[in-house]
Amino acid sequence: MDDAMARVITTLAISPAFDPAGQPRKPGALCIGAQKAGTSWLAQMLGQHPQVWIPPFKEVQYFNHLHIPEHRKWIGWHYRNKPQEIRQRHVTRKVEMPPEFDAYLNAVTSGRMFHNQWYKRIFAPAPTHAMPMDFTPEYSGLPDEGVQAVRDFLPKARVIYLIRHPVDRAISQLRMNLRREKRSPATEADWLAEVANPVLDERGDYATYLPRWLARYPDMLVIPFGRIARAPHEVMDAVEAHLDIGPCFYGNLTQKVFANPAGLMPPPQAVAALEARLAPQVQAIRDLMGDDFVAEIR
Repeated sequence: MDDAMARVITTLAISPAFDPAGQPRKPGALCIGAQKAGTSWLAQMLGQHPQVWIPPFKEVQYFNHLHIPEHRKWIGWHYRNKPQEIRQRHVTRKVEMPPEFDAYLNAVTSGRMFHNQWYKRIFAPAPTHAMPMDFTPEYSGLPDEGVQAVRDFLPKARVIYLIRHPVDRAISQLRMNLRREKRSPATEADWLAEVANPVLDERGDYATYLPRWLARYPDMLVIPFGRIARAPHEVMDAVEAHLDIGPCFYGNLTQKVFANPAGLMPPPQAVAALEARLAPQVQAIRDLMGDDFVAEIR
């Protein structure tokens, strides 16, 4: 990739195209899925597409704020910290932040938040030619009434759901959690206790979550995680067709966004325990999506 293209991609990753006179509008598409299943990669790809607009903080966290009360504490942290993080990225990369963009960040992260008009204001700066898109993986875990609320408010939305093998996804999440908490299980018993923690199930309960979304959005595009590494061009072709947008050149198409670093890994006994416990999840995916799909989730 040449220097000019690198600069374009860097700029898009910091400040999306921005219409300061834009009117509040609903998103035309949603991207949901389990944690550690590739949504950040897809956001980085679509953030380069001129016909797609993603908010600068990516994850809006609107419907889960309304319908999953236990998320509200960390969602508050998300909105307190993201504006400063975005500003600091501009400083670090020596990209000037337009004053209208700075004012937008202040406006959507202060005052009364998490109501319908606020949600539509999030997408107001999207250029008229671009489809606003909400990338919030946590929506996948909405309760039944929450998914129905999404359908009622966004009946025409195009939905993309990314799925990763339940065991691989749980291990990736566990490793991330241990790094953040600066912990290192010392014994096999410690590891078995870690993999038994139900927190690992919250984001990957496909047996419960996937039918809820397919019932409301039967045309939803469901993408297996393994296809991203094996055939990223095919993934983007399918995404473009689903969103009804034109083809685009994507820089860094084969590059992982948040690759797990080498190091701490659960021992085989802990992995086997996870395999046994999560086998029903794999079977649920097979029942809903078929054998060929399951072959591509890792």
